[in-house]
Amino acid sequence: MWRSLFIAVGISAVLLGVECLLIDKAVLARREAPAPGMQEAVGRNREFVPPDWAPWSLMSTGAVTVLYSFSLPRRGA
Repeated sequence: MWRSLFIAVGISAVLLGVECLLIDKAVLARREAPAPGMQEAVGRNREFVPPDWAPWSLMSTGAVTVLYSFSLPRRGA
C-alpha cells in the first residue's frame, strides 16, 4: 500500500511540475449567482503565477519519490 501511495504522489508531483512549466499564469474564475435585481453574475478572478523554482522542484521531487517507491519491498515478498 505504501508503495502505490508513493508512486501516486510522485507522479502527481511530476505532472504538476510539467503543468507549471508550460503555463505562465492560471486565472481562477469565481462565478456567483446573480443577486435579485441584477442581470449578470458578479465574479472575481484570481490569478496564480507559479514561481520560477516551482516546476523544477516539483518535477525533481516527484522523480525522486517515484524512484524511492521502487526501492520499497513488495508486500508479499
